[in-house]
Amino acid sequence: MKNLIFSLLALTIVGWGQASSGQTSKTVENLKAAFNGESTASAKYAAFAEQAKKEGLMQIAVMFEATSKAEAIHAANHKTVIEKMGQKTDPVKPDYKIKLTSENLADAISGENYEMSTMYPGFIATAKAEKADGASKSFRWAMETEKKHLVMYQNALNALNGKKVTTLPNIYWVCPKCGNTFDVAKPEATCSFCSTNSSKFIKFGK
Repeated sequence: MKNLIFSLLALTIVGWGQASSGQTSKTVENLKAAFNGESTASAKYAAFAEQAKKEGLMQIAVMFEATSKAEAIHAANHKTVIEKMGQKTDPVKPDYKIKLTSENLADAISGENYEMSTMYPGFIATAKAEKADGASKSFRWAMETEKKHLVMYQNALNALNGKKVTTLPNIYWVCPKCGNTFDVAKPEATCSFCSTNSSKFIKFGK
């Protein structure tokens, strides 16, 4: 009788584990997709920064350097959640093309628009349904940052088209915890996304 009870308990525990794994399988898949996307974006924006420098567009170069760092932070956050869920990430081989800065900005605008309006809202909804709080937070930080990046890229493209690049910000700040990005000379005292003190922000430009 005892052996039967132990067997039933073991089967129940295994069943719970399988159910838990199944309940978050879609979120893990989404996390891996987001990790790949953010890793690629980070590498791409770093390359876009170098192209902007070649064209003498230093304000845009600094902007891309800052957003590249923000995307790297998002990728790292996604990876941390993936590992906490008992999974591993595969090596990423970024695939992108470098063109003129005007075209690079258009590409960045398209990518950010998709992430903030379609990809991340869907990922967050799934994570909430699967009660994957860590994933939901990581997705939300990335999504809110992408909204700000989209505005920055649009402003940069407008300035470039209007031959007013020198009017763009020279200084950017990035929160090391969530990737929140600021295009002001002096950022807020604490990050509005994760409450990190501004003394820890990473500065780009001068």
